[in-house]
Amino acid sequence: MPIGKDGDKYLPYSKRSGNESIVYFTRDLSANGLEKIYKRINENLTGKIAVKLHTGEPHGPNIIPREWVKNLIANEIPNAKIVETNSYYEGDRYTTEQHRETLKINGWDFANVDIMDELGTALIPVNGGNYFTKMSVGVSMLNYDSMLALTHFKGHVQGGFGGSNKNIGIGCADGRIGKAMIHTTPGQPDQWDIANEEFMERITESTKATVDHFGKNIAFINVMRNMSVSCDCEGVEAEPVVTPNVGIVASLDILAVDQASVDLVYSMPNNFNAALIERIESRHGHRQLTYMKELGMGNDKYILIDIDNNDNKISAVDAVKDVKPFEG
Repeated sequence: MPIGKDGDKYLPYSKRSGNESIVYFTRDLSANGLEKIYKRINENLTGKIAVKLHTGEPHGPNIIPREWVKNLIANEIPNAKIVETNSYYEGDRYTTEQHRETLKINGWDFANVDIMDELGTALIPVNGGNYFTKMSVGVSMLNYDSMLALTHFKGHVQGGFGGSNKNIGIGCADGRIGKAMIHTTPGQPDQWDIANEEFMERITESTKATVDHFGKNIAFINVMRNMSVSCDCEGVEAEPVVTPNVGIVASLDILAVDQASVDLVYSMPNNFNAALIERIESRHGHRQLTYMKELGMGNDKYILIDIDNNDNKISAVDAVKDVKPFEG
């Protein structure tokens, strides 16, 4: 079946083609669960390791718990650094000084966070893109040998959902040049005029630049907890969480890890998924996935490995059949 551009339409597993990648899954939403699943995908993370995560706006209620990340770095990757970039919108992460104050407020002061565009930007190639031949990223990204995309999976006001693709594509693009390339048509008064399929494709081309830069030395973890339809960039203004917590998924394949996360949402029983599905489809977020496949970034078919139960192979439906209503 040819891949379409219909980002508002979910493509069932039975209609996908190609090879399968390995995706690991645990229901253990804890520091221990994060550490266990990290050990399954860390084989190529060597040298100087960047941990790219969204550290959030001040007092953001849904970001990955700091203690989980502190534990992971201390126990498994002591030489790693958390990396971020400044925001494109004016606010509490717009300048490096504001950003560092927000990091302190949100409890990330246990780590010397590298704001990658603090000292400037760099252009890295985009291979096979329709919009870009190069993407502007924070210059210090070039100092790292490997990257772990540690992502809080949730909704997104423009992207529909924010998984590993969004975390890298927008999150590694620098705050002034790279993010503008993704969000804004030059000369337009509306900072956010690019939307729907074009926005998904621009995010994905930016991601491809970083993924290609690191080659095999990159891995992906999506934490499916406190999944508001809002991104963590909305901070305390985020919509209340109504989607059940699921667990953690991880892979060496960026498409597989984001596709599995979306499949887990769509597989939830009892209409628990209505709000997040509406957000994904209304923003045409599925185009993130189909465009990753078109660009050869991974597989949308996968084998889901339940690391809680002797590495049994399970379906997305099996993985979420016992989810409970969200309790804040």
